[in-house]
Amino acid sequence: MSLELSSISVAFGGFKALDDVTISLNKAEIVGLIGPNGAGKTTCINIITGFQDPTSGTVLLDGQNINTKAPFDIRRRGLARTFQAGRLFTGLDVLDNLAVTGVGLGHSRHRSEEEALRLLTWMGAEHLAELPAAGLPYTDERRVGIVRALMFAPDFLLLDEPAAGMSETEADDLAQIIKRIAEELACGVLLIEHNVGLVLSLSKHVYVLDAGKIIEEGDKAAILGSTAVREAYLGAEHKPENMGDA
Repeated sequence: MSLELSSISVAFGGFKALDDVTISLNKAEIVGLIGPNGAGKTTCINIITGFQDPTSGTVLLDGQNINTKAPFDIRRRGLARTFQAGRLFTGLDVLDNLAVTGVGLGHSRHRSEEEALRLLTWMGAEHLAELPAAGLPYTDERRVGIVRALMFAPDFLLLDEPAAGMSETEADDLAQIIKRIAEELACGVLLIEHNVGLVLSLSKHVYVLDAGKIIEEGDKAAILGSTAVREAYLGAEHKPENMGDA
């Protein structure tokens, strides 16, 4: 099964937020999408998940065009996402937050709670189930957001800045979770991150977006050796090995 953005462009008046972007991802693999602030990374996620219409190009899920599908329909087809902000229902506890997602996907309340507890346990976070969402520490809020996206086994998961604001130790823990999502759940992961070192350590293939265009793609060696990537992030005078700490 595959997910593909094919020649996607997004224009707002005379400004092109995305310009002929093509990205592909298969199940059970991790692909990275990096780029400076304003490069268009979140716009890519919004296009894939139906929150933004492309000006041109096609989003294909297992070969089927999903351009005209609503976000809830895309989610039911097996494509899930997280958000930079947690977007939890602060008046509910964690279990209820997750159960709401399951009910929205067409499952019973009981079955949704079972799935939520299973996933929390899988992540080692079952102790969070009865805690109010409003009082969660930042890192736990992010973990709950990932569990919510994983409800009822999506084929693909789009992670939008999941390590933002995390310490190095917390980011390392997150890296292990992302690996397990791909390996144990056979879920394809598109990882969008400013933590370039995290992306390069996890991803089979990385796309680099700058000013709405893909300026480089390839494995870790190709990204670190790219003059275009180095200049986009750090300026031409910097050496490529500095990218690992960016």
